[in-house]
Amino acid sequence: MSSFVIDTIKNQSSLVTLTVGLITCYILYSWSGCCGGASYNVKPVQFSIPIPEQAKEGWKGETAKTTDIYDLSQPGKIQSHCPATGQYLGSFRSKTVKDIDEMLSNAESAQRNWSKSSFERRIRFLVTLEDYILKNQDLIARVACRDSGKTMLDASMGEILVTLEKIKWIVKHGEKVLKPSRRPGPTNFFMKFYKGAEIRYEPLGVISSIVSWNYPFHNLLGPIIAALFTGNAIVMKCSEQVVWSSEFFTDLVRECLIACGEDPNLVQLCYCLPPTEIDNAANYFTSHPGFKHITFIGSQPVAHHILKCAAQSLTPVVVELGGKDAFIVLDSVTKLEALSSIILRGTFQSSGQNCIGIERVIVSQKNYDKLVKIIDDRMTKDPMRLGSDIDRVKDVDMGAMISDNRFQELENLVNDAVAKGARLLHGGSRYENPDFPLGHYFQPTVLVDVTPDMKIAQNEVFGPILVMMKASDTNDCIQLANSAPFGLGGSVFGADTTECNYVADRLQTGNVAINDFATFYVCQLPFGGINGSGYGKFGGEEGLLGLCNAKSICFDTLPFVSTQIPPPLDYPIKSNKRAWLFVKSFITGAYTNSIWERIKSLISLAKNS
Repeated sequence: MSSFVIDTIKNQSSLVTLTVGLITCYILYSWSGCCGGASYNVKPVQFSIPIPEQAKEGWKGETAKTTDIYDLSQPGKIQSHCPATGQYLGSFRSKTVKDIDEMLSNAESAQRNWSKSSFERRIRFLVTLEDYILKNQDLIARVACRDSGKTMLDASMGEILVTLEKIKWIVKHGEKVLKPSRRPGPTNFFMKFYKGAEIRYEPLGVISSIVSWNYPFHNLLGPIIAALFTGNAIVMKCSEQVVWSSEFFTDLVRECLIACGEDPNLVQLCYCLPPTEIDNAANYFTSHPGFKHITFIGSQPVAHHILKCAAQSLTPVVVELGGKDAFIVLDSVTKLEALSSIILRGTFQSSGQNCIGIERVIVSQKNYDKLVKIIDDRMTKDPMRLGSDIDRVKDVDMGAMISDNRFQELENLVNDAVAKGARLLHGGSRYENPDFPLGHYFQPTVLVDVTPDMKIAQNEVFGPILVMMKASDTNDCIQLANSAPFGLGGSVFGADTTECNYVADRLQTGNVAINDFATFYVCQLPFGGINGSGYGKFGGEEGLLGLCNAKSICFDTLPFVSTQIPPPLDYPIKSNKRAWLFVKSFITGAYTNSIWERIKSLISLAKNS
């Protein structure tokens, strides 16, 4: 009995200590947030927007005639449907060349005033948007899921969390990033005492982001947030797969601007069908000279086309393409069960349709068989449930894919790997959901013993396929990770920090997370890849600065000293010999490391002036 009492007191003591510690940490965090952020006392403005019937829980919509963007009965229109259920969401007229010109004109007009806006006005817009998102998470997630087919949980983490993090980070740090950057100025001995230098960051004008469909809320809001905070206007071009949700989310932003007393024309939304002989609007958009910058998120084939168009107007483009991210498990890892949860979440979230999702799990020899068994057992004991939880009818683990147009390709990749020696433990083919026969579902797939010669090891899957590869040691892990022609992100796990950093330094990628998965994105670091994953960065400090004209400014720091043209150099030149000796002495005196040489140069300058 006494031991029970003692244990209880110990447990309560630990609980009290933990509680006090958490409260202390929260107070310190709150204090640091108040001290480190913007000094403006900006409060959110309350506003509301009409909610479409399709966005309401329990909506019973009719089935789409076709699960394609094209509806032959409505030429020139884009059809939206729910990939998880097959329900019809609406039809939208594909934008024309005239529409695009009008969007740019309206955006340019609005940006003239916005370019001179104070940071307080920009922050008011952001905190108002943040407030609305926090209060309407269910609505936002439901809209994103209705158009993409993902689960509500996937939308919460992959759409809402990262968007709020971006807003909060910019509100806290954005102004400091965009303030003029003082530079050292010249090293010239004569000029360094009176010449100052700095970089001033000015808006570019009207910019654009052409974004993919896999995160309809976050991919749309992220570029808008960065564009408006840097003083630009933006014309978003969404994928034709998610027009319905993009319209709603754009209306949300525009109503937020109106509520804050700003011009809603700062944000425009474009969508159009793929180019044909009679419809060139898509190409017209990417080659438009009105754009000062373009960010593209998508595939390599489309990127080649966009870059060709943008070259006509010399528009700079940041290109974020696919990835083949490696998840490396070193010998020093001990908590394999916990690690398996990260692997399953990183692979199957949003049905694997994630550019920084786990494409290859590379495990050093010691842990390979153990980890394969753990994942196999988990998938066998608790098979993943496929379906839609948008209307809270039932619990599901994984949602639908955006369409079924790649199902054959995914099955071919699996079959090629099995034919070359890989083992298929689970899934491997499309799935016909009895509850949603028109939904686009692919079975959660586990493929092990994959080798670099298999197509699935070299090509982006962008689907719910867990690929496992065995490595002999740490260096082999690195070699396998670098064997694919992509370089977006990656993760490395191990108990030895030195070894983890050794691996991170040798991975040929733009981003690496050590003992974590994809947190480089949440940390608001500059995001982008190398090699087949594109070039350029968005996000973080570099992302904001990339949307600005970095204007170099030099100035006099001493009001009584300024640059003068010395008489020997003034036109007409009176003596070339004397002028030459003057310049030579000036250069020598400015850059020599010898005190004596500098003294001689000063004497020569006086003599030849």
